[in-house]
Amino acid sequence: MVSVNILATVGLALFFYWFLLKFKLTKNPLLLASVFLFLPRFLVVRSVGSPESLFILLLLLSIYFFENSKFWWAGLFGGLAAMTKTPGLLLFAAYGLVFAERWFKDKRFNWQWLGIFLIPLGLLGVFAIYGKQYGDFLAYFHSGDNIHLVFPFSVFNFQKPWVGTAWLEDVFFYFFLYGLTVISLKHIKQRSLFYFSLVFFAATIFVQHRDIARYSLPLWPMAIIAFEKFFTSKKFLVVFLILLPAVYFYAWNFSVYNIMPIADWRPFL
Repeated sequence: MVSVNILATVGLALFFYWFLLKFKLTKNPLLLASVFLFLPRFLVVRSVGSPESLFILLLLLSIYFFENSKFWWAGLFGGLAAMTKTPGLLLFAAYGLVFAERWFKDKRFNWQWLGIFLIPLGLLGVFAIYGKQYGDFLAYFHSGDNIHLVFPFSVFNFQKPWVGTAWLEDVFFYFFLYGLTVISLKHIKQRSLFYFSLVFFAATIFVQHRDIARYSLPLWPMAIIAFEKFFTSKKFLVVFLILLPAVYFYAWNFSVYNIMPIADWRPFL
């Protein structure tokens, strides 16, 4: 599992560099792609057995094909993203908003737009597998407390089991960063970047979970794109290099601390 995540991270880094270059989103794609890899929370999840790197790679692949009007390919990779993590379904909503914007401007419908329906079909395919394996098509929703969408800013309730603390200043700053990201991408040529950021940010503020840093990771490449001039500036790089050891200390400390208390791993191997 770890090896799959590491390979997915390598693929993500290479593709993000190419994505930036292809759409001419920055004059320093190599530098920006390097900074992208060192968000502290992302450094943790890309180094252990987690699906985030693969998920973000599939999201960007889908957006790339969407922006090149290859909607069936966009739907295919969006469907794979939804199969990897259920929030991939938000791509479907984002693309729907792009099509709505185009229709209001041109009053034209392109039948190839139907390719995005592969996204919800991908998720339904996973549910079908659950139905065959476990005899319950909706096993995902019956597997425990894994739905954390409540109401806006519900994370700021220390009494809830998946929050459990009042020390949440970092969550506010994540909301602030990604809210600014949405505003900054409002007029970007690649409309799916804006609408995906808008839909995903709107969903994130409903999440009632302490780990907003992880839940919001798909917005991180959007923030990198939105503020590329800042993230490639000399003043940022000076501070970034000074704090780079702290990033590694944080990741090491978090990885050692955040271990499931399981004495016998044999059933999971």
